[in-house]
Amino acid sequence: MVALPSEHEDTVRRLMRQVRTREPEFTRLDRYYEGKQRLEHIGLAVPPELRRFETVVNVPRMAVDEVEGRQNLAGFQRSGKVAIDKRLREAWDYNNLDSQSSSCHKDARLFGRSFVTVSTNDVSSEPPLITVESPEGFAVDVSPRRSMRAALRVYRDDVDRRQYATLYLPDVTYWLVRSGSGWELSEDADEHKLGRVPVVMFLNRPRTGRWNGVSEMADVMGLTDSIARIITNMQVAGETLALPHRWAAGMKKDDFVDRNGKPLPTWEAYMTAIKATENPEAKFGSFATADLDNFHDAVNNMLAWCAAVLGLPTRYAGQQEVNPASEGAIRADEARLIKNVERKNRHDGDSWAWVMSLHERFRTGRWPKPNSIRTIWHDPATPTKSQIADAAVKLHTEGILSREGVWDEMGWDETRKDRERAYFAAEALDPLTERLLQDRADSGA
Repeated sequence: MVALPSEHEDTVRRLMRQVRTREPEFTRLDRYYEGKQRLEHIGLAVPPELRRFETVVNVPRMAVDEVEGRQNLAGFQRSGKVAIDKRLREAWDYNNLDSQSSSCHKDARLFGRSFVTVSTNDVSSEPPLITVESPEGFAVDVSPRRSMRAALRVYRDDVDRRQYATLYLPDVTYWLVRSGSGWELSEDADEHKLGRVPVVMFLNRPRTGRWNGVSEMADVMGLTDSIARIITNMQVAGETLALPHRWAAGMKKDDFVDRNGKPLPTWEAYMTAIKATENPEAKFGSFATADLDNFHDAVNNMLAWCAAVLGLPTRYAGQQEVNPASEGAIRADEARLIKNVERKNRHDGDSWAWVMSLHERFRTGRWPKPNSIRTIWHDPATPTKSQIADAAVKLHTEGILSREGVWDEMGWDETRKDRERAYFAAEALDPLTERLLQDRADSGA
C-alpha cells in the first residue's frame, strides 16, 4: 500500500484528536437518548440492589423526536421556477433521502451536529452518491472565514478489525487504512478538483464562530435525572409501604408456630397468625401509611418544567385535561414547537440546498449559480386535512390560489401531482365526462 502524502499527516492527526475528544460526550448523549444513563443520588451512585427500581422517563428522546418528526422536506426549487425541480427530486429519491434525511435531522438534534457527504458513484453511468454520515467518528476543520478546510471520517470494520478513515480535502478525497506504520491509502484517491470539501455540516442551535452545535436535550438532561431519582424513591417507598405496617401486643411465641411446632414463615405469620390468639387481652393495630402524593406532585411539576423548557405542550408531558383539547387550543399549544421547527428548517434547508449544489457539480461538472437552489418544507403544524382542504378551496375560489397551489397546500408530492394531472387529462379526453361537467357548470350558472 501507498503511504498517505506527508503534507496531510498533520491534518489527520489533528482531526483524530478532535474525534477522541468528543467521543465521551457523544457516548453520554447517546445514553440519555436511549434512556440508559447512570443515575446518581446525592453524590452517590445508586446501590446495585436498588437498580431494579430505576425508572427513566425519557424526556430527552421526546426533545429530539418531537422536533425531528415535523421536519418533512417537500422538494427543491430553482431560481425563477415555481415547480419542484424534478432532476433534484430524482437525485433525492435515488439516494433514499426521504428516510436518510430523517437520520440526519435526528443526529443533529441529538448530538448537536450531523454530516452529509457527496461523492462520485463507482458506476460512472449512475448519479453521484449523497450519504448521511454519523457525527460519531467525524471531525471537521473550519477556517475563521467559515469555509471548511478538511474533514475526516473514522470507522472500524468489525470483520477484519481494522480502522479505516476517509479524508476529505478541497480537491481530493483519500480512503485510508491504519497500519503499524501509520495511515496508508486503501484505494485510489478521488481527485474531483472541486475546490471545496464535499461535506456539508448540519448544526443544531448554531452560534457565530462555534462549530460543535448544542444538543436539543441539553436543557432537560438534569431535570430528567431528577425525575428518575424521584420515581425511583417513590417505587422504593411503594414497595416498603404496599401493606400497612401492623403491630400486636399480648402475643405469645406459640402463636407463630404451625401445628407441628415449627416456626411459621415470616410472610405467613404476618398475614394470618396475628389475626387470632387465645389471649383476650391481646391488642392489634396498624401504623398509618405514608402518602405518596408528594412524589406525584414533584414528578408532574418537573415534567411541566421540561415541557416549558422545550417549548412543548404540557399534554405531551402527561399533563392531561378533563376534556380533549380543541383545534384552536392545539395550535396555540404548539406555537413554540412549530416556531422552533421552522427555525431548524431554515438552517437545515440551507444545508440541504448546498448538498444539492454539490450533487449538481459532481453530475454536470459545473457549479449552479450561488443560492439558486431553495429547499421547500411541508408545514410543521398539525391542522386536520379538512381544515387544509377548506382553506385551500376558499383561496382557490377567490382566485388567490391556483389548482396546483391547492395541491401544494394539501402537501402532495410530485408523484401524486403527476397522477392527478394524468387524471385531469384523461377526463378532458372523455366526451361523456366533459358533457357532464359542462351540464353541471350550466346548471350552476
